[in-house]
Amino acid sequence: MAMDRVLWASMPAAAAALGCGGKRGKAEEGKEDHSLGMGPLVGQLGEWLCRAVVPAPAPRVCGTPGGPPVTAPRVRLSDGRHLAYEESGVPRESARYRIVFSHGFTGSRLDSLRASQEVAEELGVYMVGFDRAGYGESDPNPNRSVRSAAVDMEELADALGLGDKFYVVGFSLGCHAVWGALKYIPHRLAGAAMLAPVVNYWWPGFPAELAAAEYGKQQYGDQWALRVSHHAPGILHWWMEQSWLPTSTVVANTTHLPNKRDAEIRRTLTADGTLQKKREMATQQGIHESYYRDMTVMFGKWEFDPMGLPEPPCPVHLWQGDEDGLVPVALQRHVAGKLRWVNYHELPGTGHFMSAVPGLGDTVLRTLFG
Repeated sequence: MAMDRVLWASMPAAAAALGCGGKRGKAEEGKEDHSLGMGPLVGQLGEWLCRAVVPAPAPRVCGTPGGPPVTAPRVRLSDGRHLAYEESGVPRESARYRIVFSHGFTGSRLDSLRASQEVAEELGVYMVGFDRAGYGESDPNPNRSVRSAAVDMEELADALGLGDKFYVVGFSLGCHAVWGALKYIPHRLAGAAMLAPVVNYWWPGFPAELAAAEYGKQQYGDQWALRVSHHAPGILHWWMEQSWLPTSTVVANTTHLPNKRDAEIRRTLTADGTLQKKREMATQQGIHESYYRDMTVMFGKWEFDPMGLPEPPCPVHLWQGDEDGLVPVALQRHVAGKLRWVNYHELPGTGHFMSAVPGLGDTVLRTLFG
């Protein structure tokens, strides 16, 4: 692929060995892969590296011997896994509108739009947040994918009796589940909203030069973390645990945040221990099952390109800040420009942490239901 060539061109020759992991996505089949252009010797080195890395540790599953306790209500899915959830807003039985909320990277079932109870009651909105697979108290899914994220939301909605159609809302990296829902279960959706949705630099709909330019603005460790997630997901858990290798500043909580509100929020939540508590809750079954699987799903090889989706039978809204230090606004604008059916809301002077934007949760609800 052209994007592979651009993203790998400036790296040392040994980097090509990291092209050993994972299948090519259907959206990328039939396209030339330039990530392994160093000949048979490097290819053999990559295969050796994949075999040599120690497998990720087994998860400490909630409710099993030696695992964390189950404290939240959970539903059982068709494959036997459990999803933990948290309800808010008005009672689901009396609600006019029902939302399934997909939390972001490092999040949990306790995350939400932070809309006021008054507006939720005025509009009749019920919302259920859930720990995505491997997070918090939801069972891990070793086969986690964009499709499974969408199906998990569908099965949760059915288990709770949310009706034939429901709304889906996602934040940040959790929006891959919303894209999945638009692809795999559009007939079940009454509407969808995404706040600061993370993008995959390898989506075919991005011009290679634009994607490479925005990728190059990311911090060095993040470039490598994404590169490994995409080309060699099988060794990500090992890579991320090596102190001598460049790794994700997002996981380390050291990413440069250009927006002043974002930076202040992080300083405050770090100082009072909130971010550490969130991390412990999110990763209690294993960081590989939560953070690292998130990275390999989000930045891996998708079965489809969101920019190739047909118009769904429901309204779709997308909110993006123009000072987001984690999601390039230039790429989000391109997505919105390609998908004319997306109602794009760009917020000036706004960063990534949208739940902290005063009144935005109420604005989202009124936009969807007002």
